[in-house]
Amino acid sequence: MKLLIVDDSNVIRRAIAREIGSSRYEIRSAGNGTEALAVFDEFAPEIVTMDITMPELDGLSCVDAILNRRPDTKILVISALADKATAVEAIKRGAQGFLLKPFTAEMLHTELAELLAE
Repeated sequence: MKLLIVDDSNVIRRAIAREIGSSRYEIRSAGNGTEALAVFDEFAPEIVTMDITMPELDGLSCVDAILNRRPDTKILVISALADKATAVEAIKRGAQGFLLKPFTAEMLHTELAELLAE
């Protein structure tokens, strides 16, 4: 299964990749929304983890663009923005899950398992 990790923090991208492990997923990453779309078009992942606040193209706009390209893509938004409105907006735009930073490995695995069960 292919997974794209999108976050402007290299530390977060590496943490997610480390927690998920490459035994189950083929993983690629991107540091902003514009880069994410280029990687998405080339890599065609089934699952995307998406930060909200990023340079060049924000996460919500990137969610829109990804789902316009391939509506069956599973998207888990992972953000430090703790307000309910952000989570609701992400879900309204088509993301299937929302996880707050900081997160634990268990929280990440639980969210991904729920995405895959849908």
